[in-house]
Amino acid sequence: MSTDFILQITLGSSIFGLFVAFWLARTVLAFDPGTPAMVKISAAIQEGANAYLKRQFKSIILVIAFLAAFLYFTAATPYLGWGRAVAFLVGAFFSALVGTIGMNIATRANTRVAQAATRSYREAMMLAFRAGATTGMLTVGLGLLGATVIYWIYRDLATEVLVGFGFGGSLLALFMRVGGGIYTKAADVGADLVGKVEKGIPEDDPRNAAVIADQVGDNVGDCAGMAADLFESYEVTLVAALILGGITFGLPGVLFPLAVRALGVFTSALGIFSVKPQRNRGMAAIIGAFTTSALVSIIGFFILSYFWIGDLRFFAATTIGIILSVIIFLLTDYFTGDHSPVKTVAKNTQTGHATTILSGLNFGFESSVWSILTIGVTIVSAFALFGNPLEAAYGIALAGMGMLTTTGLIVSMDSFGPITDNAQGISEMAKMKGKALKILPKLDSIGNTTKATTKGFAIASAVVAAVALFESFIEATGVPGISIDKPIVFVGLLVGGAIPFLFTSLMLTAVGKGAFRIVQEVRRQFKEIKGLMEGKGEPDYSRVVDLATSAAQQALITPALIAVLAPLIIGLLLKEEALGAFLAGLILSGQLLAVFMANAGGAWDNAKKMIEDGLYGGKGSEAHHAAVVGDTIGDPLKDTAGPAMNPLIKVINLIALLAAPAIVSNQTLSPTLWAAVAAGIFLLAASIWWSKRDIR
Repeated sequence: MSTDFILQITLGSSIFGLFVAFWLARTVLAFDPGTPAMVKISAAIQEGANAYLKRQFKSIILVIAFLAAFLYFTAATPYLGWGRAVAFLVGAFFSALVGTIGMNIATRANTRVAQAATRSYREAMMLAFRAGATTGMLTVGLGLLGATVIYWIYRDLATEVLVGFGFGGSLLALFMRVGGGIYTKAADVGADLVGKVEKGIPEDDPRNAAVIADQVGDNVGDCAGMAADLFESYEVTLVAALILGGITFGLPGVLFPLAVRALGVFTSALGIFSVKPQRNRGMAAIIGAFTTSALVSIIGFFILSYFWIGDLRFFAATTIGIILSVIIFLLTDYFTGDHSPVKTVAKNTQTGHATTILSGLNFGFESSVWSILTIGVTIVSAFALFGNPLEAAYGIALAGMGMLTTTGLIVSMDSFGPITDNAQGISEMAKMKGKALKILPKLDSIGNTTKATTKGFAIASAVVAAVALFESFIEATGVPGISIDKPIVFVGLLVGGAIPFLFTSLMLTAVGKGAFRIVQEVRRQFKEIKGLMEGKGEPDYSRVVDLATSAAQQALITPALIAVLAPLIIGLLLKEEALGAFLAGLILSGQLLAVFMANAGGAWDNAKKMIEDGLYGGKGSEAHHAAVVGDTIGDPLKDTAGPAMNPLIKVINLIALLAAPAIVSNQTLSPTLWAAVAAGIFLLAASIWWSKRDIR
């Protein structure tokens, strides 16, 4: 098959994906939005979500413009500079577009799902999933479109230009993940502390002034944030596969990943349209759809590898990626679903807050071990398949490609969560009656499961993508190996391992500050608004939305500076081998921390839900109070700091890859570069100090 034919196929696949997304959106929005009260609540959520995104994009536009200029002026030629800069802007725009459109569909679908639940479980389930699938198909459609057009235009230089495209998507994902995570958990923690703990009122009670901000947060964090996160993983693995494939196998090594991506668009669509729940078995329908999509993908891998490439190692490597996604899915479900770990955490709530927290920490730490061993086996398997270290690096990239083949379906599963959560919240705030009150909690429970499992998937895909980028960096710098017995190199390893801990500290600090302000505001409203507790007064929802938005925006810049400046400073001061060690330390500690936080938080969350369903005394019991505290601690871990680790790891690896030529060519720093490094260190230190100051 010729290059042009493969590119035509991939271009056609991307357009097909966008068409499916458009069709799904029109189908979802054609449904009845419900009563005027439901529409009013949904409109408030839409308004808050859109206001947040507008402020976020205004906050980061100067950073985006500066980095685009930087990519242009540091390129080897003006032609390449223009390509990288424009690709960077397009990657950032596509990432923002995926998050924005997906979130807008989700915030308009929530009330339609709530209304559909008055008719049947099946209709509400399918509507919620197809609303989420709009985001999923948009992710794969735009991702493949951008990569195909860039390759078509630049051909031999395409891999260098695509690094800019991946960097743009990754940087926007970092902003979306950080900002969305802080927003959603500042609002959630604030709402829970005053509503559940202090006032003893139910979740999503309309008397709680933070309830709309909490609903908005579900969308900006879990919908827009996750979509941007997986969009960047989708791009970054493709970039790494194209770079390594071109070096090791020439043109077939470049075209095979594009063909795999094209196949994934169709198998994702097949999986989405396979979700047809029978007799209230919604989760079984989703698992069945994932299985169908994965099996068809494996068959496609075999056909491409055997009949076109003529090398079944390509089939084996991509299939390993699919197997990895299944194992991660099962591991995450075991540690956060209705299994022994969560049941143990729930049991420990009977003896108080301390044992509840300790048991959650226990299972979070344990889950990190099994997750990293699974990824380790994947990497070793790739080496066993190919033997040659450079070819094995390509095998790792192909495993990442295989893992992300079903990205459209995975994003659909994740977006399903905030849609059903919002639908249940709307039903409670609008005081709906009838069978909807039984159907919506069941859908919300499925949504919690899909959100937890897709977080595990996103973390694993980020690590595999980062390892592939790491191998690309080693190839770009020509470093024969990383000798950690050298003191300077070991320092790089230590600093890289410390970065995720600093990042986590900044995220939790930002959530704490935002929650503090929201708690004060909600308390003030209960105290000053007459008749609010009795249901006769109206809370000021917009004030809390504004506080959550402000908390998120103030915390955006420092994480971005860490991601951009840290690898540049290490590379220029300690050189390329130390920077390689820095990346290795970052990937290791980032993976362990991210899995720990996601699964510990998920275990506390689902233990609380077990008790709210009537276990150990149910709502209002001492066990419930302990479970709420555990969940309140776990929420910022699993929804803010943990997910934000994914784009951090990928952005830093991409920065290192982009800066590699400059680092190698500047073994002795000029006075200008010394001044730039000193300015970078000062700016980073000042920004961290500014983020940690107490302005409550």
